[in-house]
Amino acid sequence: MITIQRDQLEMITLDQLVPPNHLVRKMEAAIDFTFIYDLVKDMYSEVGRPSIDPVILVKLTFIQYTFGIRSMRTNMAYRWFLGYGFHDKVPHFSTFGKNYERRFKDTDLFEQIFCRILMTAANKKVISVEHVFVDSTHVKASANKRKFEKKIVRKETRAYQGRLQEEINQDRENHGKKPFPPDKFDKEETKAIKESTTDPESGYYVKDERTKQFAYSFHAAADGNGFVLGTIVTPGNTHDSHILEPLVEQVIEKVGKPEAVAADAAYKTPAITSYLFNKEITPALPYTRPRTKEGFFRKHDYVYDEHFDCYLCPSGETLKYSTTNKEGYREYKSPKQICATCSFLSRCTESKDHQKVVTRHIWQAYVEEADHLRHHQEVKPIYAKRKETIERVFADAKEKHGMRWTTLRGLKKLSMQAMLTFAAMNVKKMATWTWQGPKMA
Repeated sequence: MITIQRDQLEMITLDQLVPPNHLVRKMEAAIDFTFIYDLVKDMYSEVGRPSIDPVILVKLTFIQYTFGIRSMRTNMAYRWFLGYGFHDKVPHFSTFGKNYERRFKDTDLFEQIFCRILMTAANKKVISVEHVFVDSTHVKASANKRKFEKKIVRKETRAYQGRLQEEINQDRENHGKKPFPPDKFDKEETKAIKESTTDPESGYYVKDERTKQFAYSFHAAADGNGFVLGTIVTPGNTHDSHILEPLVEQVIEKVGKPEAVAADAAYKTPAITSYLFNKEITPALPYTRPRTKEGFFRKHDYVYDEHFDCYLCPSGETLKYSTTNKEGYREYKSPKQICATCSFLSRCTESKDHQKVVTRHIWQAYVEEADHLRHHQEVKPIYAKRKETIERVFADAKEKHGMRWTTLRGLKKLSMQAMLTFAAMNVKKMATWTWQGPKMA
């Protein structure tokens, strides 16, 4: 006969219920969360009803983002981490949301928490900043893709726009052309977009015929050990290449200048390569396929002569410099009369006036140097580590930390989610790496 002992009285502590190697023990040992008191001291009043302990509030969010829990509702498993006993009342799941609206909304609290955790990891010597890996991922917005308005908006100004304008005018003067007047660059450029009526700050993202949705882009930079060093959130229709420069600047400010930056083909642009070389940072970028129409000569079939600043076409004719446009591209044009009778014309151009135009960006030399460097034995292994670092970060964030989609709306709240998700991932990794094991009595 089975003896049932479910009503037996036991004397036990909550500490005994937490396994010796549980992740919450490792996190508690890795970082002292009391630093939060200094960050929020100006956000609380000294009079009135006692508020929920801010460390408890932040620890609640770390439980949520570390274990990928969608709701703020907690259970007995996490009481130990919060410092609660068996019978202590856990804050209502809406408490953090209310405190966010009343206290944290317009502050940089979450960025400060992220930076403090990063600083702690650096002090523990677990961050390797020599090589930085940059990428982005889309997070599905909490918005119906069928509810939108079509709008005409101004194109965003790029970080390098001022530098580019100066060099365009300098290049035109070097070629005997008049520099563009300021109003030529200041002319407002617009684009047509779909704006969600549910979450206007999200961006309409089209990947293929099946993937069309409103989303946010989470841009991040990771080190060689997979620690996230910086993050920026943008609407989902923002091109990756526009964010690399501010993201690398963020990394330089927080942990120092890297020796090399690795990124995928979306970042292989004249602006990015020039920025990295001018910062004395080695770009580790991939091979990109030619985008020439099938059956036509490719760009590399036209040979650039740097000394005479011209191109030579496959038939040996010279394409001379014509102008530098306001996008920063030099235009080289072929002689119309000779091209009209050329046997290669059908493979060269479909232009009605039989003139071939080849463009070359004023920063193209930086792209060519980056292409040359990707063959070096020192650079090849850096790019290969992307799959072990930044790609792994995003895979883990989506699979284990609830980042496939969001229930929040607006850039500020999504920035908070990104900061807390990556901060939780950094704490988790740091806690695992620095764990010394349970102390023996």
